[in-house]
Amino acid sequence: MNIALFAKRVHTNNFPFIQELITSVQPYGKQLWMYRPFYEAASGSIVFPHAPVLFENQQDIEGKVDYLFSIGGDGTILDAVGIVGNSGIPVIGINLGRLGFLSGVSKGEISQALVALDSGKFSKEERTLLKLVTPDGLLGKINFALNDLTVYKPNAMSLLTIKTWINGVFLNAYWADGLIVSTPTGSTAYSLSCTGPIITPDAENFLITPIASHNLTVRPIVIRDDSEIRIRVGGKATTFLVSLDSRTTEVDRDIELIISRASFKINLIRLEGGHFFSTIREKLNWGLDNRNYQEND
Repeated sequence: MNIALFAKRVHTNNFPFIQELITSVQPYGKQLWMYRPFYEAASGSIVFPHAPVLFENQQDIEGKVDYLFSIGGDGTILDAVGIVGNSGIPVIGINLGRLGFLSGVSKGEISQALVALDSGKFSKEERTLLKLVTPDGLLGKINFALNDLTVYKPNAMSLLTIKTWINGVFLNAYWADGLIVSTPTGSTAYSLSCTGPIITPDAENFLITPIASHNLTVRPIVIRDDSEIRIRVGGKATTFLVSLDSRTTEVDRDIELIISRASFKINLIRLEGGHFFSTIREKLNWGLDNRNYQEND
């Protein structure tokens, strides 16, 4: 199997784990591929048994790579999605970060992960993406997001009025600091911190969550993911900010945003024995209740 390694920034403290990964990959991989900026940052500290093939974008690896290892945290996976695009290459996350909802393999499980991939003891989870339909090219060529699209105010003093339509039907005018449109994957990200519900990854829904709403009766709402969402922003500010996952730009308030479901999905690898429910129990400390450790009466 051909394996690609992707990372943005790796602290020198984690170089031993990177070395372990690269050394462990060799017996399994016909060819090791490596994201060029990652290679350039690590090449002075890492020993390569064989020179890797360098890549920079989807075109370089499409049809040539079997798996892409995202090395970092969940933010790195979001960037890896932009590299993989609609190629269908499965992504497996090696968690060097903190929370790690998406990066399911810890630093100490690198060898086990490679054995699992080689023996087929894993599953592919298809994750829905949302797409910014218009304006086209607002955030470059990558107009899709795994987590969310967020509209928010450009400075601390602004208050936005965010008018929202679903399939042409008016939903609400949100008086708020911003608005999040998230996928089920994104329900455990920014939306969760704004009191949005958790949605299982296989749910066919989008979630609309206001940020610091100035009307206490306004709550998050779940809609079908085949809906078209249209957003227009008003208020005193002449501009507002738009982000697709980790990419952000400032736009004029006269610009209308139209969001829909992307035509393709991203494949995330989950090792055998793992499940979304166990992930949220672990990451959100749901099991830390003394009653769970007491014997039944």
